[in-house]
Amino acid sequence: MSQISVYIIAYNEAEKVAATIESVQWADEIIVVDSNSTDGTQDIATRMGARVVQVVFKGFGDLRNQAIAACTHDWIFSVDADERCTPEAAAEVRAIADDPNSLDVWRVPRRNYFMGRWIRHSGWYPNFRQPQLFRKGTMSYDLKPVHEGYVLHSDKPLGTLKNAIWQFPFKNMAEVMHKANRYSSLGAEKVVHKKISMGSALAHGIWSFVKHYIFKLGFLDGWAGFMIALGNFEGTFYRYVKALEMQKGEAWKAPKSSAGKT
Repeated sequence: MSQISVYIIAYNEAEKVAATIESVQWADEIIVVDSNSTDGTQDIATRMGARVVQVVFKGFGDLRNQAIAACTHDWIFSVDADERCTPEAAAEVRAIADDPNSLDVWRVPRRNYFMGRWIRHSGWYPNFRQPQLFRKGTMSYDLKPVHEGYVLHSDKPLGTLKNAIWQFPFKNMAEVMHKANRYSSLGAEKVVHKKISMGSALAHGIWSFVKHYIFKLGFLDGWAGFMIALGNFEGTFYRYVKALEMQKGEAWKAPKSSAGKT
C-alpha cells in the first residue's frame, strides 16, 4: 500500500485546525506548516499528533512548495485549515494512491458552507482550487503571493475526485473583512503594473459583485450570496486602490505641516 502525507498550511487557526486534523487522521503522516502563529495553533497540532514545520510567510506559493518538501511519502494530499476531508473523499484518495495505474495529479471538489448553509451557486460549487492530491514530484507552485498557480511535472492529464471535501471559509463576518483586507494587500502586487484610477478600481469592484451575484447566480443563495458578492466587491476594489496607492507613493502621503507659515 502506498503511504500518504497530508499537509495543512495554517496561521492563527486555533479555532479550526483541530477539526481539520481530525478529518485526516486516516493519513500516514500529517504535517502542519505554520507561519509562527500566536494563538496556540502549533500546540494544538502537536497534541493531535501532527508534525509542525515553521515557515516564514513569503507568499502562498513559496509556503506550499516548502510544505511539499516537508512531506516524506509518495502521495501528498493538501488540506487547508478551513477544509474538512469527508470519509467518502478519504476512501477515494486511499483507493487512488493504492492503484499503480492511477493518474498523477487530481483536483478535489469542495462543498462550501457559509452563514449556516451550503452555497450551491455564487461560483462556489463545484469549487476547485489547485490540485490537492498528487504524487510527490509531479506538481509544484509558482511564487505568486496570493492565488498561486501550479506547475505540472507529469505528462498525464488531470483527474477529478468524485467525492467532495467540505470548506468553511469564514467563521464570522469579522473574518470576511479580515480576509478581504489581507488578500487585497497581497493581490495589489499582481496588478500594480496596470494603469489604475479610482474610477477603474470602482469599476473592477462593481464587475466582481455583478459577476458573482448575477452571472454566477449568487442571488439564489439568499443573503449569503449577497454577502459573498459584496465581499468580492470589497476585496477587488481595495486591491486596485492599494495598487494605486503603491503607484502614487509619496504623492498620496499627507502634506507637510504649514504651521507657522503665513
